Amino acid sequence: MSANATAQFEMNPPTDEEKGNSRRSSVSSEPSVFQKVLRYGRVEARGIEPIPLEERTSTRYYNIATIWTSVNTNILGITFGMLGPLAYNLSLRDSALVILFFNILSCIIPGYLSTLGPKTGLRQMIQARYSFGRYLVSIPALLNLATMTGFTVIIFITGGQCLAAVSNGGISPNVGIIIIGAISLVVSFCGFKVLHLFETYAWIVALIAITITTGLGGAGLSKQSPPPIPATAANVLNFGMIVASYQIPYAGLASDMSAYFNPKVSTWKVYWYTYFGLMTPTILLMTLGAAIAGAIPNNPAWQDQYDKYLVGGALSAMLAPAGNFGKFVLVILALTLLGNTCGTFYSVTLNFQTLLPWLFRVPRYVFAVVIAIIIVAVSITAVNDFFKSIENVVSLIGYWSSQFCAIVIVEDVVFRRRDPAAYDHSIWCDAKKLPLGIAAVGAGILAWGLIVPAMNQVYFTGPIAKHTGDIGFELAFFCSGLLYIPLRYAEKRLSGR
Repeated sequence: MSANATAQFEMNPPTDEEKGNSRRSSVSSEPSVFQKVLRYGRVEARGIEPIPLEERTSTRYYNIATIWTSVNTNILGITFGMLGPLAYNLSLRDSALVILFFNILSCIIPGYLSTLGPKTGLRQMIQARYSFGRYLVSIPALLNLATMTGFTVIIFITGGQCLAAVSNGGISPNVGIIIIGAISLVVSFCGFKVLHLFETYAWIVALIAITITTGLGGAGLSKQSPPPIPATAANVLNFGMIVASYQIPYAGLASDMSAYFNPKVSTWKVYWYTYFGLMTPTILLMTLGAAIAGAIPNNPAWQDQYDKYLVGGALSAMLAPAGNFGKFVLVILALTLLGNTCGTFYSVTLNFQTLLPWLFRVPRYVFAVVIAIIIVAVSITAVNDFFKSIENVVSLIGYWSSQFCAIVIVEDVVFRRRDPAAYDHSIWCDAKKLPLGIAAVGAGILAWGLIVPAMNQVYFTGPIAKHTGDIGFELAFFCSGLLYIPLRYAEKRLSGR
């Protein structure tokens, strides 16, 4: 440290545990040999601190589209699409229309928040501190961790089932889950640059594998079985809730994937890259999933494999005419899930550091190991009730995610006037200068007064939802946003921040 820097540090001592650590503190105490390994392997040790302007230099803006395309070009979308016919008794046509409309609508939110990454240089949950405050931001950070963990559990189970189907039971789904987890962990170590490089090309391989599967199963896909009951408004909205709950949670990590890009980039360019990167593959793959689910009852071989290995079994039956090559493609399909898990792992590790000040000292890749172990354990436990787990977990995710997005967007538009300079980097961890967060948490809590009556869950159906279906995420978004405005004005007037 130079004399000038030392003097400046002494004049402005750190006010928080986080401030006492520079971005290189994560690895400064480690053996020099280990540091060399990290550098050689391109492992990113940078944590949650704001990215200064001089480091926001990436200009490969198309990577924004490729990373979101890669995140969604895998069989996870197929799995969610299958819920339309299987869980909500919708035909292929009705499922496709719901998938189209709710994707067009729900991708707007992560698209918007992604634009703030290059402009502010803030990770998504750090940006949320400018609404929720230094300490209360731990609430959405914890919920975001649970959200990403829940989605990754679904991914690990799906991948494990595919590997089990390839071996015809020789590998159990549990072993398959462990394999998917180990590979995801390795790629997630590498940080932003390697992650973007991986996602740039991973979706191409995934697209080829999915196209081959669709081509081989094309004849079977045409054998659609009619739903047992006509479509109802309630089932349409309930499935729409599942579709929206697939996309909206990406807003919780949207700016994580764009924070290193040059802030001179057009806001609309970042928005459209994110919007279409998320929406295009999801619509196609969810629709394919609905088609597969609708055709399973009329294809005995598909039904037999589906009964054994669920999604992995259905895909293996579609690929069966290709013999060993079909098994190879099914392995590739399982590995396509890495496009999602690697990006999720990257953001999960950042969320850990947001929770508690002392966690800032722990290197990011340590959290990757911890979360991998947790997710593998939960996946093995949940594998036997797969689709029920999806319905229960994903719907709850949609409610809180909508609330979080509304509050953060209102803060940016109404109170900070979309001005990046309003996100002062010097106060990012200063509890005395950041908002109290009471307005944000208060708006979130009060909104549940309308969310609960609009919920339609396995364990509870509210009085509004009995007549309309589940409209909880819509009310969560609008009620939280509207309530936040007067509460935030009051908070600013009373606290001055």
